[in-house]
Amino acid sequence: MFRSRYDVVVAGGGHNGLVAAAYLARAGRRVLVLERLGHVGGLAVSAQAFPGVGARLSRYSYLVSLLPSKIVSDLGLKVELRRRRYASYTPVGDTGLLVDGGDAGRTAASFARVTGGTADLEAWRRFYAMTAEVAGRIAPTLLEPLMGRDAMRGLVGDEAWRELFERPIGDVVDERFADDTVRGVVLTDALIGTFADPRDESLLANRCLLYHVIGDGTGDWNVPVGGMGAVSGALADAARAAGAEILTGAEVVAVDPAGEVTFRDGAGQHTVRGERILANVPPAVLARLLGADEPVPEGAQLKVNMVLSRLPRLRDAEVDPVAAFSGTFHINEGRDQLARAHAQASAGCIPELPPAEVYCHSLTDPSILGPDLRAAGAQTMTLFGLHMPARLFREDPAGARAAALRATLASIDRVLAEPIEDCLLRAPDGSRCLEAKTPVDLEDEAGLPGGHIFHRDLSWPFGEPGEWGVETGFERVLLCGAGARRGGGVSGIPGHNAAMALLT
Repeated sequence: MFRSRYDVVVAGGGHNGLVAAAYLARAGRRVLVLERLGHVGGLAVSAQAFPGVGARLSRYSYLVSLLPSKIVSDLGLKVELRRRRYASYTPVGDTGLLVDGGDAGRTAASFARVTGGTADLEAWRRFYAMTAEVAGRIAPTLLEPLMGRDAMRGLVGDEAWRELFERPIGDVVDERFADDTVRGVVLTDALIGTFADPRDESLLANRCLLYHVIGDGTGDWNVPVGGMGAVSGALADAARAAGAEILTGAEVVAVDPAGEVTFRDGAGQHTVRGERILANVPPAVLARLLGADEPVPEGAQLKVNMVLSRLPRLRDAEVDPVAAFSGTFHINEGRDQLARAHAQASAGCIPELPPAEVYCHSLTDPSILGPDLRAAGAQTMTLFGLHMPARLFREDPAGARAAALRATLASIDRVLAEPIEDCLLRAPDGSRCLEAKTPVDLEDEAGLPGGHIFHRDLSWPFGEPGEWGVETGFERVLLCGAGARRGGGVSGIPGHNAAMALLT
């Protein structure tokens, strides 16, 4: 049952919509959340992807970096985020670059082994000291009204502004670092979910890098205990406890900017009125609901979920696979490899050697595995492939997916001591515990236009002073999803800011 009128109707029950609903309901507002799927959480969900295999995978989004501790505290969220000791490991021939957050000496020795000296290590330390200072200054502003461009420039300082906000990050990285592997490790943070040339004057890669290093003021990429579904579950619990009503299986089909929302469920079509409407949907979807048009963005990633019977062996005898796969394991992501893959994808071809990265959630949080899998030494493996734009999958979605997966698995095999296929767990029916999701799959399954995980290209974290970055062309309608300014990633920031725009 639902009322005919609410103070706020939230269209979409993803994590940002739940954040907004929780804040508004705690402030005494009557809130209705309408979610198309049979569950809340959007892409921040956990699922048993393989029948008969007791592993709950973070099927789409998989790590938490941007979620502010203030939101966790404000809403009393019962969620644990664990820091990963190892930042990354990048295989290079029979050795590799290990960035060990718990042992600076080991990291230095690894840099020396790969680069042949100390220059790139010192450049690494200077660069990330700069980004850490920027993160500490910008992160608190993300939950406040927007700063103007000049004010943010004054906040971050001249050097950081020049290097991160004005010059293409590809040029900056080429100047600061000499080693191709080190350059690539830095550049991957500028390309996650973003199809771009890091040297392009649009600075799209710069914006992507910025959000990946800001974090909650630290830039850490943390593992949610229980998987991403634990985050969305905690948010849903907080919203309901505050009095928000949440309807699943309720698809919003139209939004009238005067305050009417039409939705469809198993019982038919209904209309409710809201004094304000929060759209936790991509901007292109909101435009359609309003009867308008918005350009469809283009996602550019291949997501592969796996369950392994054991970790694969490395060519590098000095590194334990547990250390290598606990952080981000880079696969053929050198600077030149990234550039070659981008050029091939831009030409309409699946990259010959797809760049990708993997990590094993279960090494940090074994709770997502059932007792039998834990006892047997099984592990989950999550892969995020770069430079896989939606255009590659439009004509023949299934065939292109299969081809992209074959190329990606071959790319992994190039850097391991054994084929990854030998480590894949088999489900009770004999099938491999492996699934691949392309941008077209995300468009079809999750309703993301173009399969863009950020809903559209990321924007700078500054804008019209005094606004919250959630405003639309209609006074009653606010955007509270990832497509809002300062959106993208699992953060809750747009949800918080949309709620504050109504409450302050």
